[in-house]
Amino acid sequence: MLRRAREVGSRGGAVAVLAAALGSVATSSLAHDLPLTRTLIQVGDDGSYAVDMIADLDALALGAPPGADSGELATALQALPPEQLERRVDQLRVLFQRRVRVLFDGEAAPPERVEFPEHGSEASRNGAEPTLLGLTARLSGRIPEGAATLAFRASRAFPPVQLSVRGAGGEALYDGILEAGGESDPISLAAPERPGARAVLARYVRLGLWHIVPEGVDHVLFVLGLVLLSPRLAPLLWQVSAFTAAHTLTLGLSSLGVVALSPAVVEPLIALSIAYVAVENCVVRELKPWRPLLVFGFGLLHGLGFAGVLGEIGLPPGERLAALLGFNVGVEGGQLLVIAATLLAVGWTRDRSWYRTRVAVPISLSIAAVGLTWAVERAFPS
Repeated sequence: MLRRAREVGSRGGAVAVLAAALGSVATSSLAHDLPLTRTLIQVGDDGSYAVDMIADLDALALGAPPGADSGELATALQALPPEQLERRVDQLRVLFQRRVRVLFDGEAAPPERVEFPEHGSEASRNGAEPTLLGLTARLSGRIPEGAATLAFRASRAFPPVQLSVRGAGGEALYDGILEAGGESDPISLAAPERPGARAVLARYVRLGLWHIVPEGVDHVLFVLGLVLLSPRLAPLLWQVSAFTAAHTLTLGLSSLGVVALSPAVVEPLIALSIAYVAVENCVVRELKPWRPLLVFGFGLLHGLGFAGVLGEIGLPPGERLAALLGFNVGVEGGQLLVIAATLLAVGWTRDRSWYRTRVAVPISLSIAAVGLTWAVERAFPS
């Protein structure tokens, strides 16, 4: 009796934790989705530099965690008395001065000014998500005379950095991704400097992995839905293979400009694919012949979603193939991590008589609820 009580408590606790986690991600679309800190450094012909960083300024000003509800943050800032709001803005300036470094020839060149140009502007008031301070922080200063190289670093207070550096004539000096807290290699101010294929491959593998774990919640839920129908290896292998082949195909074709579909169409359909797989888990007991075909079709949609991410990041000139290959390898690695974690969490229950009623169905219902919520929010954004 005691053993059975422990089993029930164990599986009940596991399901409760998973359900709570799924419920928490359902509101993610209500926050500013900023998986990367997009940063542009412009070198001026007058010896100046300007750094534009895209970040959730409202959250940073209030010390709120990433992913906090944008409307609540904006409302909280608006409710502050003017002097308290100004104090928060001053503290935010200090945060950028302390946690962002622009270095010339290895020596820091602190910004002379930190501004928030969207603060109170029409753009911030009428954006897709409410914000009081906007999303752009602009740091500007002077380049030491005779400096030959530039480097950039942002602390781990910011997500990984998508860094672009432009010369005085608008030429691209650098385009790449920096890990959270990482510092760029010295970038020549005299001529464009392109990383080699090996460096691009490694960088985009990390980016693809990071896009699944921890940022790709929708893709994680889809893969989780595939595992839940039957954690046995053979049926799972059929589904994952179909999904991988499909999203690899559309990722490649879309990145090469052969296929294109608006995110306004792709994103709601991805959410519906999550809901469909989860609902099917509740009404069938085993893998049906049509399931891998449907998963292949859904994989085509997810591939377009991955391509949208790459479209925002960009592929480095001359190393597009290495970047595309690296990103895809990273995505596959992330999926394997999700599968392994799920099997470790619930795989031991697959031979139990209560696996379906106590594990697969409750978690699938939670996934379906999240998917349907996202589908509505993405199809009818406020």
